[in-house]
Amino acid sequence: MAKAIFLDRDGVINKEVQFVARPEEFHLLPNTIEALKLLNKTDYKLIIITNQSGMGYGYYTEENYNAVTDKMLKLFAEEGIRIDDIFYCPHRYEEECNCRKPNTGMLKKAKAKYDIDFSQSWLIGDKTSDIKAGENIGAKTILVLTGAGGKDSRYDIKPDYVAADLLEAAYFILEK
Repeated sequence: MAKAIFLDRDGVINKEVQFVARPEEFHLLPNTIEALKLLNKTDYKLIIITNQSGMGYGYYTEENYNAVTDKMLKLFAEEGIRIDDIFYCPHRYEEECNCRKPNTGMLKKAKAKYDIDFSQSWLIGDKTSDIKAGENIGAKTILVLTGAGGKDSRYDIKPDYVAADLLEAAYFILEK
């Protein structure tokens, strides 16, 4: 079985802004490139798992989302960074779909596609819904203090580690 590092996008990889709808609104957080280069040296699959309710609310289209994703992947490719896959949920919070974190639909799709052992995997996020999703699948979790920094307080969580940013989270995983 494979193991994975599941990464939230907004607030972990890039600056958190209300509904990143255009490529020019996408800006990597400091240390993201260095962190992902370190994680690429491991045998973990790197998979982005992101709630994108802005589509459901009509703030942007799937085409807009794809343009932002293309910019992100281009920035990563220029640095030699590999992202194994990206899963996103376009639904509004109120829709109560099975894919929106903290639900596990996106994670289960990744497991089915890559035969992932959740108990050997990590989920890194900035919101309580990210950490709760990791807990729901039995992965180890890291809350980063960038983005929301867990201050949304929607879910009662106990992350395995709290990191200042993605780079500190990467170092923590490498030490384990």
